[in-house]
Amino acid sequence: MKKIIECVPNFSEGRDLGIIKEITNAIESISNISLLDVDPGKATNRTVVTFVGHPDDVIEAAFQGIKKAAELIDMSRHTGEHPRFGATDVCPLVPVANVTMEEAVEYARKLAKRVGEELGIPVFAYEFAAFKDERKSLANCRSGEYEALKERISSDKWQPDFGPTLWSESVAKSGATAIGARNFLVAYNVNLNTTSTRRANSIAFDVREAGRAKREGNPVTGKIVKDENGEPVRIPGTLKKTRAIGWYIEEYGIAQISINLTDITVTPVHVAFDEVTEKARLRGIRTTGSELVGLIPLQAMLDAGKYFLRKQHRSTGISDEEIIKIAIKSLGLDELSPFNPKKKIIEYVIDENSDKKLVDQTLTQFKDETASESPAPGGGSIAAYVGAMGAALGTMVANLSAHKRGWDHRWEEFSDWAEKGKQYHTALLNCVDEDTDAFNKIMEAFALPKSSEQEQDERTKAIHTATKNAIEVPLKVMQLAYNSLEVMQAMAEVGNPNSVSDAGVGALCARTAVEGAYLNVKINAAGFNDVEYLETVLNNAEKLLFSAKEKEAVILKIVHEKIEG
Repeated sequence: MKKIIECVPNFSEGRDLGIIKEITNAIESISNISLLDVDPGKATNRTVVTFVGHPDDVIEAAFQGIKKAAELIDMSRHTGEHPRFGATDVCPLVPVANVTMEEAVEYARKLAKRVGEELGIPVFAYEFAAFKDERKSLANCRSGEYEALKERISSDKWQPDFGPTLWSESVAKSGATAIGARNFLVAYNVNLNTTSTRRANSIAFDVREAGRAKREGNPVTGKIVKDENGEPVRIPGTLKKTRAIGWYIEEYGIAQISINLTDITVTPVHVAFDEVTEKARLRGIRTTGSELVGLIPLQAMLDAGKYFLRKQHRSTGISDEEIIKIAIKSLGLDELSPFNPKKKIIEYVIDENSDKKLVDQTLTQFKDETASESPAPGGGSIAAYVGAMGAALGTMVANLSAHKRGWDHRWEEFSDWAEKGKQYHTALLNCVDEDTDAFNKIMEAFALPKSSEQEQDERTKAIHTATKNAIEVPLKVMQLAYNSLEVMQAMAEVGNPNSVSDAGVGALCARTAVEGAYLNVKINAAGFNDVEYLETVLNNAEKLLFSAKEKEAVILKIVHEKIEG
């Protein structure tokens, strides 16, 4: 699965569009980066840039952006309303897909070390990347802003984690940078059927983590209760990692709850929406929809859609497109303006900017491409596609069973099977392009120059690596297709009897995928010089093929008996 990380550097320039453009050009000089947003602010004299990609590409692009900003921005002359202490004031890395927070921390510290050592910029590691608890808070790291930096970086307590600890002309110009790792922040507004800011604020105080100050007697006008240190005693709200305030939007003529979800793994969007809806109801107010500001990870939308599907006792093993549609309608994300998933979901925005895949073609285009003079896509890709279709048939039977009249009490059982089938057909579909990519890498390796001994060695290593990958991709197809047979068998045994033939066709497709991929394992293994590796691989492949044929026979026997009986 593709690893995706987001970077949101804030540069201390929001007025000179030429400087901003040079910085974003430096970021975009790194291939495979998707620049998602550039948001300059004149009053703050600050620009927030958002880009995504593979972690290695992202930290290289971030480095180039930080380097360019240090060249073009002079912090000794900077003014603006927003707190700041550096040309690149802050640079957080945010795991989006298939990247753990621990990995994001490693990347953040790697970037921080390089910025400190190669660019001579003082760097503070903050949030999850912080080395000390007091440095987790960005406000602590940036306390006193640029004006306090000269004294702070040479102090024992606030020496930077990387880079110079003494003031110089270079540091005076660049200032310092905070580099860290944090969870994805979602800016999210919930619409209310009221125009009252005060009532919206009351709901916001009910849900936000900070809650409201405790008062004596009247909860609105009473005297604020303070603790022994003179600090207000607070009544916490119901949602963790949530900031919220009520406001009136003249453009729409409604009040909203403006929410920052600072960690959607703790409080997801759908939980926030339902909680605001309940607290609004208790105050005689109704939520009418919501608004997403900026982008959101795919998984967050899928989680929301599945949440509402489960509340309806409906199968969650349906297509991502349908799940997202349910999320949009349930959250009312299209109330104020159309919600286009291709422009609001990070992974879809990246895909829009990427080269098109085989699986994005129509059936006719894919057939024609296969039939053309090009050697790819070939048997390996077709085997993967046949396997994906087989698993999709098993998933279909599960979904039909979940909706069968009189089987309402079994919806969850079949939803689980549909989810499992979806995992198989999605993974197999990904292998369609993986197999073609593996073939192309072999061709690229054989095309490498071989005029010198060094080039010959590099070419040999590249061929070895590419060939091994070309063996392992169809082997993965075999394993996935074989595993998917469990869905077809379950659906043949307990699924909707009217669709038992579909389970049988699914089994035929899965076995075909196993056997087709087996042929590709064998032909790609021919001539491979790692004998021990080949022996293990071919033994595993033969076992999978034998087991798949056995499983197919069992499933077809059940299917025929049900059709005939």
